[in-house]
Amino acid sequence: MDLNRASAKDILDSLSNRQLSAVELMRATLDRIAEVNGPLNAIVALREEGALMEEARAADAALTRGSLHGLPIAVKDLVHVAGIASTQGSPLFKDHVPQTDDLLAARLRAAGAILIGKTNTPEFGLGSHTFNPVYGATRNPYDTAKSCGGSSGGAAVALATGMLSLADGSDMMGSLRNPAAWNNVYGFRPTWGRVPSEPAGDSYLHQLSTLGPMARSPEDIGLLLDVMSGPDPRMPLSTEVVAVSPVQTADLTGMRIGWLGDWGGAFPHEPGILELCRDALRVFEGNGARVETLEPPFDADLIWDSWITLRSWSVATGLEPLARDKAVLKDTAQWELERGLSFSAMGVHRASVIRSDWHRRAAEIFADYDALVLPAAQVWPFEIETPYPTKIEEQGMDTYHRWMQVVTPVSLLGLPCLGAPAGFGANGLPMGLQLFGPRGSDAKILSMGAAYHAETHWPQKRPAM
Repeated sequence: MDLNRASAKDILDSLSNRQLSAVELMRATLDRIAEVNGPLNAIVALREEGALMEEARAADAALTRGSLHGLPIAVKDLVHVAGIASTQGSPLFKDHVPQTDDLLAARLRAAGAILIGKTNTPEFGLGSHTFNPVYGATRNPYDTAKSCGGSSGGAAVALATGMLSLADGSDMMGSLRNPAAWNNVYGFRPTWGRVPSEPAGDSYLHQLSTLGPMARSPEDIGLLLDVMSGPDPRMPLSTEVVAVSPVQTADLTGMRIGWLGDWGGAFPHEPGILELCRDALRVFEGNGARVETLEPPFDADLIWDSWITLRSWSVATGLEPLARDKAVLKDTAQWELERGLSFSAMGVHRASVIRSDWHRRAAEIFADYDALVLPAAQVWPFEIETPYPTKIEEQGMDTYHRWMQVVTPVSLLGLPCLGAPAGFGANGLPMGLQLFGPRGSDAKILSMGAAYHAETHWPQKRPAM
């Protein structure tokens, strides 16, 4: 078994029956990181080798073995991990080493994972391009002159190149889906509330961002999702869940899938993206599903206006304690902070009314369709020196994130969404699609993704580096 390319399921099965030792796996992991991470810069704050090997030996000697026992995982650098520098990509926190784990890190440890370091992210996770003043930029393994996306860019690159077999990410505005698309792997945004956020600050008002898993198959996605999921008594909106693993391969016969394309022209795309994603849907059609092109179900401008209000309001609540250090923040963080602090309560309320209207309309659509599909990004991976695209074709982008507007219909409602590889363009770069359903349909979306993966195996057919 090639430990750098094997599925997480196969690795964990071999660890469980002791055909593979945690020491052997850790050695292979560290060797692979040493081999490929240098020019890519996906893994940061890597722990000292001796300590990691000692922890692997302890895992081999342990009697109690959790579902991730002995598996090396690097955690996204927005999550606090005890004993590991947790910077959020900001110079304000470049020397911050937490003494306790965030909830996600604690759940990974409880499942037996060995936390080896961090995966790189943009400063405060803002922007779908992974670069920051602490660690620098993470490069796309399919073309190192290009962006890997973000904000879970380091995680996606680590998966694509075999440095990790599972990785966590987070998603507010496509931060799982965009890097999955640009690195030929899978990223899953779960139903909001399935994976609880950190029990700190407000626990009721901000329902946009969520943690989620990334992997090289939907089956492996399910393994990590079950570890991440489940209520926390300190989080009132976290939900009881049913395990999704083992992910079952869906029988697609008779299923109806709605293709939303460019939302009636509201979402401009660079050439080749729409065609590639629509072609990928032929896999579903070939397995008995009916794919229908739909008219725009809701006004895209209303969704956008609601989204950027609620997003800036939410982001500003996190950045507000840093307002006195605003000059140190990158320009996009300053923009979000200033906007969020300017809103009235009634302005936020009106944005949430639009969200509620879109939710009611989406419920009507899902009464007739098993899932809907959009591209996962509107542009191909761009030059790494470019902070963000300012136009798509000849259409100017009026914000730093307008070029990712295609993810907002899902994000605004907290819907479960699988970011899946769609293949490669004529430029040799990967792209992906979003397969999403109503709240609570996580298992069904993953099972549909498993049927698609069984026919395509894109991460295995075109592995990076």
